[in-house]
Amino acid sequence: MRTITVTGNGLIRIRPDLTRISLTLGGTSPEYAEALSSSARDTELLKDLLAEFGFERSELKTLNFNVDTEYEGANEEGVYKQRFGGYRYRHQMKVEFDSDNDRLGRILYALANCPAKPEFSLSYTVKDPEAAKNELLGKAVADAREKAAVLTKAAGVTLKEIRSIDYSWGRVDLEVRPMNRMLMAAKSADAAGSYDMDIEPDDIEASDTVTVVWEIEGQRI
Repeated sequence: MRTITVTGNGLIRIRPDLTRISLTLGGTSPEYAEALSSSARDTELLKDLLAEFGFERSELKTLNFNVDTEYEGANEEGVYKQRFGGYRYRHQMKVEFDSDNDRLGRILYALANCPAKPEFSLSYTVKDPEAAKNELLGKAVADAREKAAVLTKAAGVTLKEIRSIDYSWGRVDLEVRPMNRMLMAAKSADAAGSYDMDIEPDDIEASDTVTVVWEIEGQRI
């Protein structure tokens, strides 16, 4: 059995329709239990804050959480030593919502004034990533078939049944990040209570490849 192997390339451009705010809480405490308690308290503050904007408490999702020992350098009589500095917690989370600049401005203002002092960044993605990935795969397979048709016609052979399709199943990044880290100054309590966010994110561009093996028949090259 003779075969032809062709790799197809798929490319899509999608308009993002989901806003993602990534949040990080951190702090250091002298005791492990105190670090856990501080993290839980600050997380509850964030959930309380987001609830005021219509979020369910469960919509604040944890991406990563860890508590590590922290040491600080000290020079004692000319000798450099490391001294135990406490336990540092780091809690990374995200919250997502349908893109809305007005709502985003009010949320970011509240975060900038939150006593928990979270670090936060902004990105955009799509509500239905599976549909986007399926479209991408379809375009890659179609491209492979088009290339195979050109090659077999030029070679004077006939394209028959597909014998295998190889897809890497790698991660497709469906996210644009106009602001990787945001530092916003707090305003007084009698301010407008919102930031004027005039953001129009660029389309998400994604690509992937699929390798297809067809059986061929006809004259030998």
